[in-house]
Amino acid sequence: MNNPIGWFEIYVDDMSRAKTFYETVLNISLTSMVDPVDGFSMYGFPSDMESYGSSGALVSSPAVKAGNNSTVVYFSCEDCATEASRVVEAGGVLEREKFAIGEYGFVSLAKDTEGNLIGLHSLK
Repeated sequence: MNNPIGWFEIYVDDMSRAKTFYETVLNISLTSMVDPVDGFSMYGFPSDMESYGSSGALVSSPAVKAGNNSTVVYFSCEDCATEASRVVEAGGVLEREKFAIGEYGFVSLAKDTEGNLIGLHSLK
């Protein structure tokens, strides 16, 4: 049995702003995945398609508005307090500081620059 998630997309209204937010908070570089067509653009998170876990992309499309969805993507972190400390500086809103979730570790919750709620998860 595999874990249920194979890919994710986070819809954004302002790709440049959102790309800067995620690159700053997660200390990564996103890569263009497609040539922008008719207002559609996509930047992928770093990934190794041969490894365990899911990857995904930021997507800007005139057909889908960002924010106010009911899905939360949790990003794996060494210590989620580190990434959480970068959220406000990157233009987001820290909704909840690092807190324990029992045997499953710790999480912080934040809203990105587009209003999407995201989670930051770590085991310590």
